[in-house]
Amino acid sequence: MSFKYNNLGTNILLFLSMFVFIFVFRYFPHPPNFTPVLALTLYVSMYCGLRSSPFVIMAFALSDFFIGFHHLLIFTWGSLALISIIGIFSKSFLSRLSLLFLSSIIFFVCTNFGVWLFSEFYTKDLDGLIQCYVLAIPFFTNTIISTFVFGMLFEISIMGKNKMMSLLYK
Repeated sequence: MSFKYNNLGTNILLFLSMFVFIFVFRYFPHPPNFTPVLALTLYVSMYCGLRSSPFVIMAFALSDFFIGFHHLLIFTWGSLALISIIGIFSKSFLSRLSLLFLSSIIFFVCTNFGVWLFSEFYTKDLDGLIQCYVLAIPFFTNTIISTFVFGMLFEISIMGKNKMMSLLYK
């Protein structure tokens, strides 16, 4: 179910589209952690293959260049790399739903571990780590909701494309 794009023009267009999509949703005001980034990362790796992962991370990095770099980049970009890898396990609609949820968990665990590790707000013991994760739950809710909302938008666009192709090539 993977579409491999070998055309340079198509690859450049795909990268620019990802950058604009990521940048717009990260730059303009939105609820905390309510972005399409996780769903986009998962679906691009599912449909364009694992080799597309660096382009998603580069698009994210380019948007960070304009928005501002921070000390947790290794955790955010690392979580995107992991999410790209799990995209190869997509076999069905149900597996994609499961992977959307798993993507949210990966992002939550990785980024909040970074917050705990580099923040002065939490003690550097198990209690501090637990406190960090517990206080991040409201953000996790937004992450889950946005990942599913944008994931379903991608699903709808994929179904529409498939329906259009079946009508055209009947």
